[in-house]
Amino acid sequence: MPFDADVVLSCRGRPTAVLASGDPFWHGAGASLAERLETSEWVVHSAPSTFSLAAARLGWRLESVTCLGLHAAPFERLVPHLARGARIICLVRDATAAGDLAKWLTERGWGASILWTLAALGGPRESIDQHRADLFAGDIAGDLVAVAVQARGTQGIPRSSGLADDRFVHDGQITKRPVRALALSALAPRAGERLWDIGAGSGSISVEWALCGGTAIAIEARQDRAANIRSNAASFGLTHRITVIAGTAPQALAALEAPDAVFVGGGLDATLFDALWLRLATGARLVAHAVTLETEALLGELHQRHGGELMRVEIAHAGPLGRYRSWETARPVVQWSAVR
Repeated sequence: MPFDADVVLSCRGRPTAVLASGDPFWHGAGASLAERLETSEWVVHSAPSTFSLAAARLGWRLESVTCLGLHAAPFERLVPHLARGARIICLVRDATAAGDLAKWLTERGWGASILWTLAALGGPRESIDQHRADLFAGDIAGDLVAVAVQARGTQGIPRSSGLADDRFVHDGQITKRPVRALALSALAPRAGERLWDIGAGSGSISVEWALCGGTAIAIEARQDRAANIRSNAASFGLTHRITVIAGTAPQALAALEAPDAVFVGGGLDATLFDALWLRLATGARLVAHAVTLETEALLGELHQRHGGELMRVEIAHAGPLGRYRSWETARPVVQWSAVR
């Protein structure tokens, strides 16, 4: 079960020992305790981690392996890491979860993947078995199980900005792929940074930001669209990186920590801009899109006052016209991007 630090902290003030498998500071209990204790209150005696033991048994270069703790997290956390030939070592809850993981991979087109179940590593009952995900028998004994995966199957998620629109659940309210790529380029996501995605729609901007290693707060007034954002976050394995707030800005921003970047996909007005600009720290980025003449005029005024970059994007796609083809032009989008 997930480790509960409160059980240990209830013993605070008297000698207490915590026995954790492997290295407690790699997907283990160590950091959960250390963050809540003074450095003078604890000492750690580390042992080889499960990841190190598994890599040593399989002959894998650990620096090239993705290591994940899935004993208390959904299997969807694998989604950003699945690619042909990828090597992944997962900590799982128990032997039953190893079989569940094999089924999960098979249902998503990764049934040809090779799985190794590694039980009781480093002890006298250690055992290692190789399986194919779609043929997994699930007859593992014991609960101290890790799973190593060599991925074989469909293509993984591209690492470029501008994922295909059909990867997202949406009702048509989505920043389309080419325009999204331009927005993400201006937002310049970096690992560990926080995004406010205002009027998030499908949450596609939040998803791609989070895939770069940041966290996102998606603010959406409509409950049905907020549900779509949650669905997209879950399908990409990003529920731990994307927070969905059903509300409107600027009211919904009041209790939030300041962001490193803000994206406004539409509906920016002077009141919202003033509230945002006051909250931004020096160096924070703001990117806003406009498709209406009124918002376009506001962005022109803001560009004149605050600088940055203002551009108008017109995109046309080839489509059928009788027996021939012609250009189908989408609504032009004006993008203003600025650094505080």
